[in-house]
Amino acid sequence: MEETLRQCEIKPIIGETKFCATSLESMLDFTSDIFGLGTQFKVVSTTHLTKSNTILQNYTILKVPQEISAPKIVACHTMPYPYAVFYCHSQESENKVFRVSLGGENGDRVEAVAVCHMDTSQWSRDHPSFHVLGIEPGTSPVCHFFPGDNLVWIPLP
Repeated sequence: MEETLRQCEIKPIIGETKFCATSLESMLDFTSDIFGLGTQFKVVSTTHLTKSNTILQNYTILKVPQEISAPKIVACHTMPYPYAVFYCHSQESENKVFRVSLGGENGDRVEAVAVCHMDTSQWSRDHPSFHVLGIEPGTSPVCHFFPGDNLVWIPLP
């Protein structure tokens, strides 16, 4: 809970707008504010096509990932708290969204959403991505998959 409160209260990085939503209505209001009043938008999320009890396993990309056209995005991540809290944010820097077909080593099938952050120059040097990838801020895009309970909002053309 303490980490959730800290994340929700910490100052956004340069070019980032963030909000901790505690209802679907507040999430939609934030998304509408980011995209502009009257802009229609859709949500994409990771879908598990098979049911599995496996907690961790290796996955293989089954097809060439499909880029989803998105000039701007709002990403909403679930946060640990006694009730629903989503950490929603949007970055002015370029992001790319992909739909990726994955196959698990136990036969699971997942249609995953991935986001690539093309400019990480404003991120904290302590961000875990840099430690895992062995890179410095701003030197390389950082991509990650979204769990099934996270949402990516995209404006419609």
